[in-house]
Amino acid sequence: MAQPAQPVDQDLIRRILEPVVATCGLIIDQIEVVGPQARPIVRISVDYGEDTSADSYESVDSDTLAQVSRAISLAMDEADPIDSEYILEVSTPGAERELTQPRHWRRQIGRLIRVKLRDGTTVEGRLSEVADQQVILVVDGEPVTIEYDTIKKARPRVELGTGKSDK
Repeated sequence: MAQPAQPVDQDLIRRILEPVVATCGLIIDQIEVVGPQARPIVRISVDYGEDTSADSYESVDSDTLAQVSRAISLAMDEADPIDSEYILEVSTPGAERELTQPRHWRRQIGRLIRVKLRDGTTVEGRLSEVADQQVILVVDGEPVTIEYDTIKKARPRVELGTGKSDK
């Protein structure tokens, strides 16, 4: 009789993959494991770090994503950190990723952001400043300071026709 699969150790996966991802000039943004332990889906989200020369609006291009995907797959095969078969998905956070860390916010300066506050209200404005404890949005021409601990959820808004050349 086969042994039941053990839970996936995400910290171990992070320790294995961080140096691999760094060789491609990226960081691990998030590791998520979903599905049954017998055949989980392991999702690795990669992005540029804060010390990159990439423009704050620039996302990881498809060639770099393919390169890091191959490197991650090889490292996972070599280290074999998961007892069972698994499905590996490597992607980027996406244009409307949830903003959960100050570094996520810093990459969005100048963009339109929608913030749902813990008190149930919603604020939408252009992100002008990011600090360790708060952000400042410009709403109807006026600066609005929002403390991180009052934020329930925040996401950038996709604005069509507002690329870098339109600024």
